Amino acid sequence: MSVERSSRSRVEIVAADLATPERLDRYLASHQDLDLTRNRIQQLIEEGLVTVNGENVDKKTKVKTGDRVVVTIVELPPVDIQPENIPIEIVFEDKYLAVVNKAAGLVTHPGAGNRSGTLVNALVHHFRELAKGSGEDRPGIVHRLDKDTTGLLLVARTDIAYQRLQKALQARQVNRTYLALVCGHLKDEAGVIDLPIGRSLKNRKKMAVTNLNSRPAVTHYSVTERFRSYDLLDVTLETGRTHQIRVHLSHLGHPVFGDPEYGGREKWHRGIFAPERPLAKRLLGIMERQALHARRLEFNHPISGERQTFEAPLPVDFKTLLEVLESEAR
Repeated sequence: MSVERSSRSRVEIVAADLATPERLDRYLASHQDLDLTRNRIQQLIEEGLVTVNGENVDKKTKVKTGDRVVVTIVELPPVDIQPENIPIEIVFEDKYLAVVNKAAGLVTHPGAGNRSGTLVNALVHHFRELAKGSGEDRPGIVHRLDKDTTGLLLVARTDIAYQRLQKALQARQVNRTYLALVCGHLKDEAGVIDLPIGRSLKNRKKMAVTNLNSRPAVTHYSVTERFRSYDLLDVTLETGRTHQIRVHLSHLGHPVFGDPEYGGREKWHRGIFAPERPLAKRLLGIMERQALHARRLEFNHPISGERQTFEAPLPVDFKTLLEVLESEAR
């Protein structure tokens, strides 16, 4: 192996003497020269900042002898998560885990541009112990919700609980059900969207359905109610990719209502029938975010094995949105 640093933020590694191909994130985590945790390496890979032989890849890519790996390191400020007395709704807690009903506008964990005011800052304040296996910048976080998605989120308080819950997620033994209002009408009453998701080549901050440097993504949906211009869906995840529900539904031409990133606000509504526009404007004023709510969470307790089921009521804005639709938009 030879290592060449071309600049402070760019590391080139030429793999040598590998007896067998090795998974990319494990390979890079084994190099002390990088001084990066495996979680951080996975973040860089997801952000498109790691290439193998000039190609964007995913963390499961196999590195072979002779491969040239380039890692572009975006320096982050030192992690110093301060406890903050941010009100959060704790649905359940014991000494191993907690279930939180996340509010809209709350970022799950610190990241670029959000070093404070996150759910993690609130969790550090409310709980003495949180699992550390999820990374130093996201203690306790088992899975994430987007900033403006509301609903149930699972938190691990011990490392053993975190490890077992992660295995359960990977084995698809954690059931997550969302309620989503989407623009337009889906053709079928129920269906499965099985399309790979990866970083958008046009905008690296967004995700897209793509066969390039992507990962499998499977979303199940069923229509629970139809309104004049919108459908209300129950959505369950078989996989948990970044922005998965929003990307899949947008790809079908039915973005989540109110979603500014994936076409659910002005972009979709510009094309609707003129008499529908005043109501659409009123609805967009009620819901200033995507109409997506993690309403149900089911999993086996990582220690006792008992099945746990939790449900979260709709937040006020989503409830108001549906009330208006039910009274005026049929």
